[in-house]
Amino acid sequence: MAQEKIKVETKEFQAEVKKLLDIVIHSLYTEREIFVRELISNAADALEKFRHQSLLEEEVFDSHVPLEITIEADDKNHTLTITDTGIGMTREELEANLGTIAHSGSRTFFTQLAEAARKDVNLIGQFGVGFYAAFMAGKRVRVISRSYRPTAEGCEWASDGAGSYTLTPAPGTRRGTKIIVELKEDAHEFADKMTLQRIIRKYSNFVSFPIMLAGETVNTVQALWARSRQEIKEEEYTEFYKFIGNAVDEPFFRLHFSADAPLAINALLFVPKDNFESLGFGRMKSGVNLYCQKVLIEQHSENILPEWLRFLKGVVDSEDLPLNISRQALQDSNLVAKLRKVLTKRFLKFLEEQAVAEQERYLEFWKNFGMFLKEGATADFAYRDEIAKLLRFESSRSEAGQPIALADYVGRMAEGQQEIYYINGPNRAAIESGPYVEAFLKREIEILYLFEPIDDFVMSHVAEFDAKKLVSADRADLKLPEKQPDQAAAGKDEDAALAGAALTGLTDWMQEVLGSRVKAVTESKRLEESPAMVVNPDSFMTSTMERVLQAAHLHQGKAAQEFGGKNLEINSRHALIKNLPALKQKDESLAREVVEQIFDNALIQAGLVVDSRKMVERTYHILERIAVEVQ
Repeated sequence: MAQEKIKVETKEFQAEVKKLLDIVIHSLYTEREIFVRELISNAADALEKFRHQSLLEEEVFDSHVPLEITIEADDKNHTLTITDTGIGMTREELEANLGTIAHSGSRTFFTQLAEAARKDVNLIGQFGVGFYAAFMAGKRVRVISRSYRPTAEGCEWASDGAGSYTLTPAPGTRRGTKIIVELKEDAHEFADKMTLQRIIRKYSNFVSFPIMLAGETVNTVQALWARSRQEIKEEEYTEFYKFIGNAVDEPFFRLHFSADAPLAINALLFVPKDNFESLGFGRMKSGVNLYCQKVLIEQHSENILPEWLRFLKGVVDSEDLPLNISRQALQDSNLVAKLRKVLTKRFLKFLEEQAVAEQERYLEFWKNFGMFLKEGATADFAYRDEIAKLLRFESSRSEAGQPIALADYVGRMAEGQQEIYYINGPNRAAIESGPYVEAFLKREIEILYLFEPIDDFVMSHVAEFDAKKLVSADRADLKLPEKQPDQAAAGKDEDAALAGAALTGLTDWMQEVLGSRVKAVTESKRLEESPAMVVNPDSFMTSTMERVLQAAHLHQGKAAQEFGGKNLEINSRHALIKNLPALKQKDESLAREVVEQIFDNALIQAGLVVDSRKMVERTYHILERIAVEVQ
């Protein structure tokens, strides 16, 4: 009789378990479907444990049974059954794992292993806590289990999650664990095959053991990132990329790497062929998923890579990241930051290697995705040195359409040159026809050509490369080396240039005419062919930056904003400048209009906004005066 009394036993949950159940059911998980992932993860844990123990012990129960997870959905009786052929549990283990505070079966198991054995076991998570998630969807949950030990007996644990549970013998049970979830009225969807298939493929697609649903294996795609690179074929990488990236073409670049320190990481990252942002599809979201031992933790993770690498697709798997009780949020932000740093630096190093090994292919990548690296240079100080090595721009010595690296520029610098020069413009022709490159071409100094508005911001944030400062050619304080004697003789006629008192009187008068529009009018030491140009006395604000800010104001419906006066540099050897004093003596009002026009023309060449109506009016008036003079 005593034996009969203990066959079916009802017990109260430990007080802590009641609190835990309330948290799990009502507030822990943000998505109800997570409970399916948790139960599958627990099943995978049990299978991995059995696989390990079967190697250590001579005799185990049901040794011939294949290691797999079976899912049965009964949409008539509204039940969901998840069965594994893993290590199973005894009656005592069922009570310990499910009736008391949810200590981690996996962690307890881990602590019993020697350090060397840890690498041979892949345990996903914490059985107790994940199991309780079943009560979010289940009004009653039954767990039927039998341990792998030959002498063990089967046992059933059952509860409605309200405060008590029962333990009942289950003779004839096979090795492993079967969890039967009797679904709540508002959770019948989880007995639908298509819903389950979607959830499995989303969260558990890369679990190492077959997951069978309605007689078919759902997780058919392998966790390619966990395999050795040497054994993976190119077509396998392509198919995996298409699956994980929801793509139809082949990837452009691929990075597959593992690291043990400072974190254990397996990563498989892909660069797609096309930049969909540039094609007008809107801002991309991260395409990299975070896994913990092949179980999805965060889809399209925004935590593990900086936003400017959002074009990447792929998988990052790290078993070192501690997860909170729900596996939906990462607990240790320092570790997340460390993971992000490792991944980012490794990818930038990969790009640097590609730039050397496959220059033409890298330039194709730069054409499509360089905008993201530029974004990184302006937004992420931590990686500016690495990004600077990857920047590519055309220059006065490169062929049209063939950008060069900053290292190429530095390698060609003349002895004694301490600065890297650049100028921004809409295109190469516009830059080379403008006044800012004249002095560089005359002195045979290379200058970088920047064609995108963001490029000036990139240069100002990078600031220097290889201990050489990056300097815009439209700065007022620009100091270029003196021309060689033969260059000076060929390009300068001292007798024909304004000098001394005449030049001083002219610059003072021009400054008076232009008033607050300029800070200073000075003789240029760098102009060769053009009569004048505007330069920025503010070493930070380039003309391009001002153009961007002006465009932003206009886009917002505001009037173009003046960002402080410019310096006007004049070429004292140009005929227009040389003849200004005489024109002033003859017709000062006309000379004043000419000065205004010279300044506006210089602004236009700098790409800055001018009052076109006033300028056109003035132009016609000047032409009219000239026509009268001709008569």
